[in-house]
Amino acid sequence: MLSFIRLILAAIFIMFTTLFALVYCLFSPRDPKHVHFFCRWFNQLHKLVGVELIKRGQDNVTNTGNSVYISNHQNVFDFVTSPGMLEPRTVSIGKKSLLWIPFFGQLYWITGNILIDRENKSKARNTIQQVAEAIHKRNLSVWMYPEGTRSKGRGLLPFKTGAFRMAIEAGVPIVPMCVSSTHNKISLNRRDNGIVITEMLEPIDVSQYDMNDARQLADYCHTLMANKIAELDAEVERLELERTQVQARSS
Repeated sequence: MLSFIRLILAAIFIMFTTLFALVYCLFSPRDPKHVHFFCRWFNQLHKLVGVELIKRGQDNVTNTGNSVYISNHQNVFDFVTSPGMLEPRTVSIGKKSLLWIPFFGQLYWITGNILIDRENKSKARNTIQQVAEAIHKRNLSVWMYPEGTRSKGRGLLPFKTGAFRMAIEAGVPIVPMCVSSTHNKISLNRRDNGIVITEMLEPIDVSQYDMNDARQLADYCHTLMANKIAELDAEVERLELERTQVQARSS
């Protein structure tokens, strides 16, 4: 029953947000400022899902400027854990097929996110150049999931090199953002779904890398993020145990 109520409330929230955004964004369609604005709305969904969200590390990027942000991609609940970490004038890059998801797809497009054709490999290089140019011409940062697909409990999957090629092409830092594991952790039928930690790591200077080094850079970031996610998971386990013990003593 709780799951049904949450799904209904989430659907109402998304439909309302989309209708409001369609009107709001008509005055400045696809302006990148909209992504940050509406991500703050979607970040509130963690309360509906019953997750205590701990966000930190954003002070690491206060003066960083345009960047390529990368994050681990776990499941549909990334939708409620990651949005609060997006910095102003940051847009995400997603598959063109997202456009056909009712309500969300239209919201994703009109707020200024970038849709690319991942199936057309012949356009990949041109897409990297176009996004790199947009970073400077439109004063953007971009957010990507370098795994390319949801991991669904398989751990941090190998990284594709697209995000790293974009950073090298644009000459901007890579900023890793890690989310503690949520696989099999969140149940819509459970009132309390525990703690999730999101943490922004320090920017990585790419000036010493060229296109031939993209795989090396990707592997370095993968190791860095895998280690940090393991640390976050251990911290979450400790915090949840402490909370359980406090609740047991007070009952």
